[in-house]
Amino acid sequence: MNPHLSLRSRRGLLPALLGLTAIAASLLTTPTEASQLVPQNLKQMIQASDLIVSGEVSKLTDGIEHGVPFTEVTLKVKSSLKQDIALNSSYSFRQYGLLKTRKMSDGRYLLASRIEGMASWTVGEKVTTFLNKPALRTGLVTPVGLAQGKFTSSGSQLANSFNNHDLFKGMTVDPSVLNANEAAMLAKHGGAVEGGVLTNFVKRAVKEQWIAKGVMR
Repeated sequence: MNPHLSLRSRRGLLPALLGLTAIAASLLTTPTEASQLVPQNLKQMIQASDLIVSGEVSKLTDGIEHGVPFTEVTLKVKSSLKQDIALNSSYSFRQYGLLKTRKMSDGRYLLASRIEGMASWTVGEKVTTFLNKPALRTGLVTPVGLAQGKFTSSGSQLANSFNNHDLFKGMTVDPSVLNANEAAMLAKHGGAVEGGVLTNFVKRAVKEQWIAKGVMR
């Protein structure tokens, strides 16, 4: 502690530091998924998702509700699957964690903490994301497989933050339903893919119920 601080300053600073330490410790206690990110291939993402939505990140805010820190992500919707959301409408969901550290009314600080492997978001980026159902207690939402289930556009290419590593590993699709571009995409072990090819493939898989019918396994 700074030797030049007055006794009063030291007494005022100590509770804040202790509070910061306690909050940091509590936020570092995260679900098992935080310490070991379970690999998810595309079939698993499609199957587990409650909503598959593409659009542009138009707004990011954060806050605390019922003691739970959250970041609210708002998308301008380009397309959606599994739920009907109007084109160009806004869709918002809340993810665990804050955008930046907050000072609370009692002088303590709440750290900007994210679960390991959680997706990050930037206003203006164009994304396709596979979202889980909202959590029952908190209403918070995460992409399937955390950052694995959020794909960002770079020109015509789409990739998640793991560069699509093993995105198609362990899944099989009846070759008779595939066009040449889709077959070539599924043969890749990693790297960005053509966004139009991926999104059309996912759209067909959902609408034609490939998983339920055993076309995709």
